[in-house]
Amino acid sequence: MIQLPNIITLLRIAGSLGLLFSDVTGVVYWIIYALCGISDIVDGWLARKLKCVTKKGALLDSLADICFVACCAWKLLPILDLPQWLWLLGGVIVAIKIVNQFSALVKYGRCCFPHTTANKITGLLLFIAVPMTFCTVIPIAIVATITTFAAINEGCVIVRKI
Repeated sequence: MIQLPNIITLLRIAGSLGLLFSDVTGVVYWIIYALCGISDIVDGWLARKLKCVTKKGALLDSLADICFVACCAWKLLPILDLPQWLWLLGGVIVAIKIVNQFSALVKYGRCCFPHTTANKITGLLLFIAVPMTFCTVIPIAIVATITTFAAINEGCVIVRKI
């Protein structure tokens, strides 16, 4: 029972990889997408409820988040018609995240993925906004802006402490 949150997180990684083999226009893709998003909420909630929150579980959750975002991006970015400024903002966000990890490596000798409130809100908003992007870029543009601030906040948390 104590490993259940980590098992759910591992299933999110498997589901994320399953997205790569699914047709974005098909129902299967969006069912897997929804299950991955829901599992992201459930694993953390369950870990807190069962009082089995661990650094290993938090790291696994962060890696699952990265895997989910990367697999979605791999499938969706080639077919979405995003404005150039949004691509640039995405590059800025990635650059900030890389600098954050480099800072953690220099300061602590390891990577660090703080689960800040801003990061949690960004994850939820991103999950909701991605399907809307097929109709309009406004939701994803708003989320990208919020994500920029969340990435900066993450860097501040890393520099202060782990």
